[in-house]
Amino acid sequence: VQLQASGGGTAQVGGSLRLSCAASGRTFERDALAWFRQAPGRKREFVAAVSSTGTSTYYSDSVRGRFSISREYGRSRIDLQMDRLSSDDTAVYYCAASAGGTGSYMMAQKYSYWGRGTQVTVSS
Repeated sequence: VQLQASGGGTAQVGGSLRLSCAASGRTFERDALAWFRQAPGRKREFVAAVSSTGTSTYYSDSVRGRFSISREYGRSRIDLQMDRLSSDDTAVYYCAASAGGTGSYMMAQKYSYWGRGTQVTVSS
């Protein structure tokens, strides 16, 4: 089972990037999918999540209104559109799948499968 994130790179402050995450080896059509991130010297933190049906989305306070998570119904792929980037958004971004996990969408413990991460760097 593999979660492959792509789309990372470098953007300027105020710019945009779009991340994608695709699953292989199994499907996660009935599972919640999410993005977390970890900046140097900091703990991994929740960014955004989407329910299995794609009808419910969740965001951290720091990205709400700037980032948008989406998934196509019945597909094990998510996208994260990141707009109005700031230097605080610089981090390695990880996608994750719950695989039936319970609990808050914002808690890492809910997710059993993790991708390797993709670097996002925002420069001024």
